[in-house]
Amino acid sequence: MATKTDRASFEAIFPQLAQEILDHAKKYNLPQNALEWLEKALNVNVPGGKLNRGLSVPDTGLALLKKPLNDEQFQHLSILGWLTELLQAFFLVSDDIMDSSITRRGQPCWYRHPGVGLIAINDAFMLESGIYLTLKKHFRSHPAYVDLIELFHETTWQTELGQLCDLITAPEDNVNLENFSMEKYMFIVTYKTAYYSFYLPVALALHYLQLATPENLQQAHDILIPLGQYFQVQDDYLDAYGDPAVIGKIGTDIQDNKCSWLVNQALQRCSAEQRQVLDAAYGRKDNELEAKVKAVYRELDLEKVYHEYEEKTVGEIRSRIEAINESEGLKKEVFEAFLGKIYKRSK
Repeated sequence: MATKTDRASFEAIFPQLAQEILDHAKKYNLPQNALEWLEKALNVNVPGGKLNRGLSVPDTGLALLKKPLNDEQFQHLSILGWLTELLQAFFLVSDDIMDSSITRRGQPCWYRHPGVGLIAINDAFMLESGIYLTLKKHFRSHPAYVDLIELFHETTWQTELGQLCDLITAPEDNVNLENFSMEKYMFIVTYKTAYYSFYLPVALALHYLQLATPENLQQAHDILIPLGQYFQVQDDYLDAYGDPAVIGKIGTDIQDNKCSWLVNQALQRCSAEQRQVLDAAYGRKDNELEAKVKAVYRELDLEKVYHEYEEKTVGEIRSRIEAINESEGLKKEVFEAFLGKIYKRSK
């Protein structure tokens, strides 16, 4: 039995969804040039990424049922997966504007495409609206329809709270390490990343298959949120210590004044002299100053600190997975698959 979704079969679902959104827009006699604009916004921003979040929805369905999905289950779980990718696209188009980012997935950010500019703000709203148009079309008669709607709304709100805290804690044009703390860091990564990247795909599959209960949703939450936190800490570690040739990009967290796990660990451990270096060098668009920050990281042996954190955290997550009672609807395989994808990853 296949334990993973065939990527090509999953990708084949998207053109149909994009066409349904366009057909809905046609009902309002939207002019042809606007239809073409919406079509391009969908096709540039939604497919093309790693699709990890989207693929996790049918993958979770496979793991929960422990048997192949029938055609309808595969279609519906894949649609929910693509709605997760649509949510991601809404966040990324918005986030790139707020961060003045240059590229996304190796291409210019959407707002930097010729003629787009701040029209991208409205495009982000349309990407979000596509979620609810599609939910209504495909799931209105499903017993969990309201749960699915509320789950997307709640996850969107949680992610926006995380983004707010991130933006006001670490603005690129106002470096002040006094704003940083491990408490703020954990709030940011939990709400900005963990809910929509880890909890959402599993909760969608549980609701769709009508296996969701308050108890197993809470148990899934208590495993997946720490997994998401670990994933982001790992991302921060790789930004400074990873091989750019493997990762596919050069780390920018230090120069971008990111409230990262590494700088917070450094702030907790540094001497007065090292703190002066961090205050003077962190968050500056200067390679030599960045090198000074990395030198402090080496002096504090943050690589060792990270590996100790990783082993402790993964041990706790594995204990929670082991404690799952599979008779209550959850399956250990769901969480083992998530952990397997990220444990000791190099990119």
